[in-house]
Amino acid sequence: MTEMDARARKLADRIREIVAETLERRVKDPRLGFVTITDARITNDLRDATVFYTVYGDETERVDTGVALESAKGMLRSEVGKQTGVRFTPTLAFMLDGVQENARHIEDLLQQAREADAQVHRQAAAAQYAAGADAYRTDEPEAGAQ
Repeated sequence: MTEMDARARKLADRIREIVAETLERRVKDPRLGFVTITDARITNDLRDATVFYTVYGDETERVDTGVALESAKGMLRSEVGKQTGVRFTPTLAFMLDGVQENARHIEDLLQQAREADAQVHRQAAAAQYAAGADAYRTDEPEAGAQ
């Protein structure tokens, strides 16, 4: 990791912390649901930051939280500027993190696989060989045997 990458990662982590703390303590928007700031990424020139978040709730709560975050963007950016002391305060963009939906989808797929495995095991337990238990058994004595 280069020095610039390390600096960008460190600043992104700090932005994530500042945004999370500010949302918890200072933003009183009723549209803001149970939001969790999951990650932040910043461009190498340190000018643009993307803040990822998840929202516990339904689609309406996700939309309302997105609107609340957009309306608080200026105040959040000011707070980031104050607390980081960087020469140029990065712009903030908020993006809904798809981790929850991906995890739910993976869990559904795993459940389907478990059910399919159980079905195969049930069928195997009741299965019989098509040619009997010993498919190579013959009623004739072997040649050369006496």
